[in-house]
Amino acid sequence: MFTDSHCHLSFPELQAKLPEILSAMQQAQVTRALCISCTMEEFPTVHGLATAHDNLWCTVGVHPDTEDMTEPSVQDLVERAALPRVVGIGETGLDYYGMEDRKGGRTIADLEWQRERFRTHIRAARACQKPLVIHTRASSADTLTILREEGEDGAAGQAGGVFHCFTESMEVAKAALDIGYYISFSGILTFKNAQDLRDVAAYIPLDRMLIETDSPYLAPVPYRGKTNNPSYVPHVAQQVAQLRGISAEEVGQITSANFDRLFAGVTA
Repeated sequence: MFTDSHCHLSFPELQAKLPEILSAMQQAQVTRALCISCTMEEFPTVHGLATAHDNLWCTVGVHPDTEDMTEPSVQDLVERAALPRVVGIGETGLDYYGMEDRKGGRTIADLEWQRERFRTHIRAARACQKPLVIHTRASSADTLTILREEGEDGAAGQAGGVFHCFTESMEVAKAALDIGYYISFSGILTFKNAQDLRDVAAYIPLDRMLIETDSPYLAPVPYRGKTNNPSYVPHVAQQVAQLRGISAEEVGQITSANFDRLFAGVTA
């Protein structure tokens, strides 16, 4: 019924408890989860999880804030995207968090390597026609500009994708929708100080919405502060349901159908 569209089951704190997590997912009616790649070095583990379990799928990509790891080419990403159970490219994007407050060290201008990496991922996604999983933090203007410059502007033939763990403004949400992207909400939606984000979630068309955990991070209320896992994604659905005046089960069904539509080829 529920689909966790973004999690990190390859991270040690979750991988070590995988049988327990899979059982908890079943009990919570979380029927599927998408395991996200953060580095090329991690990809074999992420892919191994997806191929070993009928209800897990995966992506290939390098997180925008990851340094000192293998830098992928378009061909590297396209080749791995062709493997079984790989349904998307990412997570990718830009992360400028904290840069505006730095005195002395790096500046946003120094992050051209992030922007070039992002362009590589976009080009790979367009080449293989698999959607992008976008991470944008304190960088939404550049994220949207680069997407448009690379042809992700709502026109036919684009790769499309999702802005995951959305925490940006209503203006950014509308811009993402305008270019045909989906918006995914995490446990942050349940936090007491997240009213602005709840306003965005109340606005987003239901047919363009996904839900996620981003586990092991950002556990929703009532588990805030604990290690997150995909079995908690119904709590995100419940918060959306309260905002939209429908049941959590309806939110689960709608967002799962959206997941099917975005990540073509997922049938389990």
